[in-house]
Amino acid sequence: MKVLVVGSGGREHALCWKLAASPLCDKLYCAPGNAGIAAVAECVAIAADDIEELVRFAREAGIGFVVVGPEAPLVGGLVDRLESIGIKAFGPSAAAAALEGSKGFMKDLCARHNIPTAGYGRFSDAGAARAYVVLKGAPIVVKADGLAAGKGVTVAQTVEEALAAIDEILVSGRFGTAGAELVIEEFMAGEEASFFALVDGETALPLVAAQDHKAVFDGDKGPNTGGMGAYSPAPVVTPELTAQVMERIIRPTVRAMTAEGRPFKGVLFAGLMITTTEGGAEARLLEYNTRFGDPECQVLMKRLKSDLLPLLLASAEGRLAGMTTEWSDDVALCVVMAAEGYPGEPKKGGEIKGLAEAGAAGGVTVFHAATKDGGGGKILANGGRVLGVTALGGSVRAAQERAYTAVDRLDWAGGFCRRDIGWRAVAREA
Repeated sequence: MKVLVVGSGGREHALCWKLAASPLCDKLYCAPGNAGIAAVAECVAIAADDIEELVRFAREAGIGFVVVGPEAPLVGGLVDRLESIGIKAFGPSAAAAALEGSKGFMKDLCARHNIPTAGYGRFSDAGAARAYVVLKGAPIVVKADGLAAGKGVTVAQTVEEALAAIDEILVSGRFGTAGAELVIEEFMAGEEASFFALVDGETALPLVAAQDHKAVFDGDKGPNTGGMGAYSPAPVVTPELTAQVMERIIRPTVRAMTAEGRPFKGVLFAGLMITTTEGGAEARLLEYNTRFGDPECQVLMKRLKSDLLPLLLASAEGRLAGMTTEWSDDVALCVVMAAEGYPGEPKKGGEIKGLAEAGAAGGVTVFHAATKDGGGGKILANGGRVLGVTALGGSVRAAQERAYTAVDRLDWAGGFCRRDIGWRAVAREA
């Protein structure tokens, strides 16, 4: 089977790395890919959001299956277009991708179907939004409704900070059409975790949980990013909590989407807030993503022992019932190397040396998130989050040590990373 992966980040490198090992995959393409992906797949110079060109290429190249990595082409209807010409694709339809494409839609769905999440309001008028914040007080959360590359969320500790976020989204228009509307949410205290399940329209197959690190600096300081590192498993997500999340959040969502004429196929990525009460741990839904997380995908693919391709095909074809997955008992931990200036304007073009040495560290894979071939064997930084140095270890501490050993073998003057990825789990081990 010829397989096309759409995207160019660390998530797509991890997916390509895993799919290339499948005996079902005869030829692997990636559009547009990056310098690291080129080692395991043939890169095609088509942008991930150029739906017409992607459809044309898939048809002309005889692609049998398309795996869509990022959210924008999903929301844009790429899966619908491919399926309309008889090409199977992994991911939700545009109607189902609204779970991620509109935070307001997701919140309304939860309200209609009693799925536990934070209290909220939806606003397109800045004055009404300001009045709501003044009424509710702080801390409070302000979110752009649409796709904002993980950067349209402000956890405001003061009313003034929330009002500034409202102005940034609705008045200044920082996020364009993604900020034509916003959602204001009750602040939920607790511990965040990422939970993943494959869905085929009816059946939901739980995968595993991970924990991400959104803040740019050590100690969870500084502005939020797309993710500076992750690890899996997440000790806070116990088997009991997994059962609770499937029963109260994932399966009700799958049933709700079908009932509303938007059957969901693909991967549901539930961002959870976990609180501890007298009755035990309790999870509420922060938000849904309708694709694998980045960098969570890197740690999931390092731990997954099963062949990925049959699982994704079963999701697309409605055959997940009875499917199982096998996972390594080891811990996977990913440290993101970012370019100076991120999450603002990153400095591109810096040469990255020492990649082979970093990848030679035991149990380590260096996934490329934003690199390009500079010619003459040079690899250049080409974005904000540039590398995902991902290691396996028998404990969180062991995986952490291996990942940072590999990081220290890199020679990149313009790169930086957090030095505390996995700190919660390391503290639990101690």
